[in-house]
Formats: sequence, structure tokens, C-alpha cells
Amino acid sequence: MSSPISILSKFSFSFVLLCAAALAQEPTAKPADTAPPSEKATVARNEEKPALPFQIQLLETHIRFEANGDSRKEVHTIVKINDLAGARQFSRLGFDYNRAFQQVEIPLVKISHANGGTSEILPSAITDTPNPAVQEFPAYHDVRVKSVRLLGLQDGDTIEYRVITTTTKPPLAPHFWLEHTFDKSGQVLEEKYSLEVPKSRETRFEATPEPQLEDSDSSNTRTYKWSLRKGPPSDQPAEKPSETKPDVVLTTFQSWEQLGTRLWEAMAMAFTVSVWTEAAKQTRAQSGPATRNALYDLVSTKLVTVDLPVDFGKYRPRDLHEIIKSGYANPQDKVRLLDILMGEESAQEKAAQDILLVSTMGSPEEQLPRPSLFSAVFLSLTDRGKTYYLDPSLEVAPYGAIPAKYRGQPAFSLGCGETGKRGCWGQIPKDLPFPSSQRVNVSATLAADGSLHVRARYVMRGDNELLLREAFHQTAKERWKEVAGLLALSDGFRGTITNVTASDPMATKDPFTVEYEITQAKFVDWSKKPVRIPALLPQIALPDLPTKTAGKIELGTPLDVQTSLTLKLPEGTTVQTPAATSVARDYATFASKYDGHLNTLTASRRINFVMREIPIERVTDYNTFSRAVQNDQAQMLVLSPPETGTKN
Repeated sequence: MSSPISILSKFSFSFVLLCAAALAQEPTAKPADTAPPSEKATVARNEEKPALPFQIQLLETHIRFEANGDSRKEVHTIVKINDLAGARQFSRLGFDYNRAFQQVEIPLVKISHANGGTSEILPSAITDTPNPAVQEFPAYHDVRVKSVRLLGLQDGDTIEYRVITTTTKPPLAPHFWLEHTFDKSGQVLEEKYSLEVPKSRETRFEATPEPQLEDSDSSNTRTYKWSLRKGPPSDQPAEKPSETKPDVVLTTFQSWEQLGTRLWEAMAMAFTVSVWTEAAKQTRAQSGPATRNALYDLVSTKLVTVDLPVDFGKYRPRDLHEIIKSGYANPQDKVRLLDILMGEESAQEKAAQDILLVSTMGSPEEQLPRPSLFSAVFLSLTDRGKTYYLDPSLEVAPYGAIPAKYRGQPAFSLGCGETGKRGCWGQIPKDLPFPSSQRVNVSATLAADGSLHVRARYVMRGDNELLLREAFHQTAKERWKEVAGLLALSDGFRGTITNVTASDPMATKDPFTVEYEITQAKFVDWSKKPVRIPALLPQIALPDLPTKTAGKIELGTPLDVQTSLTLKLPEGTTVQTPAATSVARDYATFASKYDGHLNTLTASRRINFVMREIPIERVTDYNTFSRAVQNDQAQMLVLSPPETGTKN
């Protein structure tokens, strides 16, 4: 569904810069032990020209687990390069690993050239460097990328390589787990996958399609094998990973309680005086207890978040004292530290706390228990009957605010296996702990030469506030004009952006504010009489209409949106304003007002959604409400220039 205001229903623009920053932290190439990312398949106009930039002729994977949790993974890949885009995509192969307990070997990289002959890669073409995401954070330099540079690839060349990853004493050993999804994009012509597990370990296993099973008494192992040949690329869009279950799942965790106990052990860290002393110094609370808000601000804003995914199988916990001294941590360590600080009795009165793992995959509780299901970690804190959900990894999230995509999702409690007094699964509330609001004030001047000058001011609280905070926080200040320009563009303003200011994205106690000025020459042509212009207000985008199969109408997080305009006109200009609109329902209200007086035009619109959803049976009523809002926003302001006004 859409957000109830266009500036952020169209807010993908802010993530143009957010994604640019994130991409800069990704490895230069995807790990070669998985199929490289597909480009959107296009229909070849010439049957002789391949539709894909490359074709993986063989993807062969063999994984062996040992009883103690160690493993060995070998991937053999043969890729046919079909055009220059494919050559660019495979000009560098990258393989992620953690040096603390893994090794990566590349025994074979061979190029068979289309014009004949072969070449093998020299050792000097292989580099081993920290992952770009951790380049500036020495404590995480074990997180690395081993890369192979392939020069001079041409159409028709074939690349063949083998990669062996050996894992010894991983963080959650002796437990191990695995999930795999077979290629469905048409990029892989033949995929062979084999999985070897010790008979001595009790495992849980699910797979589609069913594998060929081989038991070996001599090696005391059980081997699952798949051999799949693929057809041409499908015209249907590939399912997103979060929308489908993996084809193969294996885990040694027999229950969610067992997983909760093991993860709790991995996250647990005893409180030490040195940790509290350092925290008190940072929060300037040496003479008294630090408030929970101060401790949250310390972990959230004073410690830089190292942009690593939540993965209990790849990253070992760091010492908490070292985390505070270094000034940075990954999301898991941030939550561990916050949990310890919040729970210290000398800080404040005790409150119930819980570390929660959240997945955006539908119904994770119905799947086999494994850590790889989860993509976020939060701390819940119940104080005086009110529960807050804290996400210190965002750095700019107000106290109790977590991203909308995680609200309403099932949450797994790390301590459920320890206490035995509560279930492992709960649910994150859908709503924020504070009201959501947006205020947009537009002050504009329309000159006699037809130029328009606008000053816009946004004040936000809620989900859209969080998006804006992230956009400005992750963008260098000298580039804030670009973010403001995209914001203005989404609201229908064109022209030259100047004087962009924003409140501190990390000052989360108050609403986030953004201001900018924009000038557009020749906004109107006064020779065309009369002049019709829209109200210079952001368009309010209503939630999407429900599908035929929907059981309810989703309105989203309750939100109060107010927009107002003050427009100065050339002296003598006459104005014809549209009629005001007012519609009220139990789930939302909308009101607009327009007025023109003494060369000044004012306009305002307000929509207030007070319910999150309504029954599907009310679709006719909701359509009526939506049309009333849309019709109001389609109304035009009619302006007559001074000379016309005089003649009349």
C-alpha cells in the first residue's frame, strides 16, 4: 500500500542515494559459490543472439559436514560469456569468508577463448582484502573477500573455476544448518548439488524436489544428491527470496527452544565494571544513574554501525568494553551491549528485557529452526506496563521506533529455551509508540514575470521521518541538495534548489525537519488568460485499493497529514478559489480550505487516518471517500493578471 502522502509514497527517490551508499560497501562481485545475479532477460530479436549476457553451463556444488560442525564446500562452475555485459560482470570474481574460522582456496581458474587456446590465472591476479563494508573497522578485518581478476574476456569465451571453502570451529559449533534454492532464472543449464552429513548427528531435513539418497557404511555418512537440467528462461518474474521457502533445508536444531538456548549462550556476556565505567564516561553520568534514553543514544548514535548482516554463523561476539572504546559495532553486538547496559541495576529500576530476532519471511515459526531465517535483531524493554522495541543499529531511529517492514512480524525470543516459562514466538506490534504526523508548510511568491519562488518546510514524526533521517544521514552534507531536489520533484516542484537545511538526523528526541528553497522561471504565462494552476501542495496519496481476494482494506499506520500554502501574487491579481471539501469517516477524515484576499492566496488540506484497516465489506464507502479526496486535489486555482482584473 502507499503512504498517505506523495512525498514518501514516492520515497524510493531517497533510496537512490541510500542504495548508492550501500552498493559502495558490497564486494566488487558476488561470491562465485552462488549463481551470479541475473540481469532481466530480454527477448532476442535475432534468434542467433543469446538473450542472456552469460550462461552458466554447469553449477556443481558438494558440501560435507562433520559431526563437530566443521564443513567443506566445493563449487565447480563453467560459464559461457555471451556478450560484453557478461564479460564485465565476470571480470572479477569475489568470494566472501571469515578468516577467523574459514579458508578459501581457488585451485582452478581457466579461460577457454572463443578464437582458440586457453589461459590460466596467475597467482598475482588473486587478492585477499577486508570486505569493503569493514574497511574502516579493524576489529572486523577477518571478514574478507578473496577476489580473482579476469582480464580480456570476450564474447564466446568460457570460464571454468573451482572454489573450496573450509570451515573449522564456527561460532555455533557443533550445530550446523544449511539452506539452498535451485536456480529458476534460466541462467543455469545444469545444476548438480550434493550434501554429505554424518549419520551420528541427528538432523532435520526438508527438500523439494526429493533427492537421491546414498548411505555409506564405510564413511558413516548419508549423502543427498540432486541433478537438475534447466529449460530456457521463464517469462515469469522470479520470486523474491523473502516470498518463498528454500528448496533444501537441513538443520541440527531439533526445536526452537534448543535454538533459543544456543543463541542466548552466543549472545550472553557478563556485565563488568569496566563496561559501565566507560558507558558512564560516554554518557556523562558519572555522578548518577544514566537514563534509558541516554544509554540508547549512546549505543545508537555514538557507536557507528558496521553494515554487516545479522548472521550468527559468521560473526563471533566482541568484548563489550572494546566495543565502547572502538566506537563501532555490528547490529548483533550493539543489541548485546544495549541489553547489558539497560539491565544493570545501578542504571535505573529493573525492567523486563528480551533480545528478539525478526524475519520478513512469512510464518518463520512453521519452518525448521535455524538462525538463517532472521534478518534483524531488536531489544524489547517493558517498563511500567509499556513495551518498547529498540533498534540501535539504525543510528537515527527515535526511541522505540523500528522500520515498518518489521512491525507486525513474528518475533523469536532468544531466551525462550532458558526460562521455560514463555513461548519462543511473539509478535512485534504494528504501530509505533508515538503518534505519526507530517506537516508541510509552503510559502511561495509568484512574480509579475511569471517566475515562482517556493520555500518548503517539512516536519515529520513516524515512518516517513525515519526514511528522511536515513537519507540525510547517509548522504554527505554537500549532496543534501540532491536529496532535497528529489523530494521537491516528488511533490511536483521544478526548478533550481537552494538553501537546503535539515535538523540533525541523530537528534531523535524531536521531529525531523527539512527546509529548502526552489525557483522556477516561467512558471506561468500571464498572456494566457485566465491562468490555471494547481494548489502548490504535496499530493496526498491514498492507500491502494484492495485486490479482489483481499480480506480487508489496509490503511497503514495511523497518520495525521497537514499541508498549508501561502502564495503571494502580483498586486492587482484576482483569484478564483475552488470549493472546500470535507468528508468524515470513522477510519479517516479529510478537509480542505481555499481563500484569496489582498494579493495573498492560502490553501490547506488535512487528512487523518485513525484506523489501520477496515473490513473489505466497506470498499464502496472507501471508494467514495477516496474519490472525494482525489477530486479535491484535481481542482485548479484560477488567476487573472492585474490588467484583466482592472478591466473587469
